[in-house]
Amino acid sequence: MRGAAYDEFGNAGVLRVRDDLPMPPVGPDTVLVRVHAAGVNPVDIGIREGHLAGAFPHHFPIIPGWDVAGVVEAAGPAVTAFAPGDEVFGYVRRDDVQWGTTAEFVPAPQRCLAHKPESLGFAEAGALPLAGLTAYQALTEALDVGEGDRVLVHRAAGGVGFFAVQIAVALGAHVIGTASPKNHGFLTDAGVVEVLDYAAGPISGQLSEPVDAVLDLVGGDTLADAPKQVRDPARIASVVDPGVLELGGRYVFVRPDTHDLEELARMADAGQLRVAIARAFSLDHVAGAQELVAGGHVRGKVVVTLR
Repeated sequence: MRGAAYDEFGNAGVLRVRDDLPMPPVGPDTVLVRVHAAGVNPVDIGIREGHLAGAFPHHFPIIPGWDVAGVVEAAGPAVTAFAPGDEVFGYVRRDDVQWGTTAEFVPAPQRCLAHKPESLGFAEAGALPLAGLTAYQALTEALDVGEGDRVLVHRAAGGVGFFAVQIAVALGAHVIGTASPKNHGFLTDAGVVEVLDYAAGPISGQLSEPVDAVLDLVGGDTLADAPKQVRDPARIASVVDPGVLELGGRYVFVRPDTHDLEELARMADAGQLRVAIARAFSLDHVAGAQELVAGGHVRGKVVVTLR
């Protein structure tokens, strides 16, 4: 099997594209997906650098990637929702780290997948799952965003942020986002009512009044300012900084969920959710894709395409 892999933790230089990777096993409740596209996320860099070694069992060689869009090649005998030939997308976070999505095939537990949105190509669908689920679960579960809520989304033009503003708009919220001036028009087109410049001073000082909910995608000083931005600290959620718990808010670590993936697909097909691709790389240039994501300030999503 052809794919990208590494045999030790380190920088992007440890990544190699190989033709001799073994075919992955297909368990009873596992779907073997022929990969067409794999999203690239900051967590991929964190895993490669060894930062999650204490959280999940790791087995080398490691194929990076948790986002996938592709076609079902085979399904285990206990799989009921998918059959060979189905177009699927998903967030393939298994219980260990080894079989990732930047290879010709990936073994995906059934719970990690849903049918691909009809309106999206494979590259767009492959960029959606992890970031889209993160935004959806943070807004609907941790923050309980609903009609009329004033919601502040930090780093709103990034991978998670851009999905978050669109989902919040679809939920009926009045959305405020933070971004650099070059991205203000990009966010206004997505339905953001007010865009604030994060470099112009503390956001709490730029708000005309406190908001109902804050989604933090930055951490650090930005998160420390959040209690001044919101009416109730219980409605602060962060996906990057567990320190939010000390403020009385919620820390979100995204989980695979077929129902939530189906909801993202429904929103995409209804025209409520679009995917902005910052750049697509071939498999041979997966190291460059990770380096681009690691550099930050990417507008939208980065993907690796295999077909």
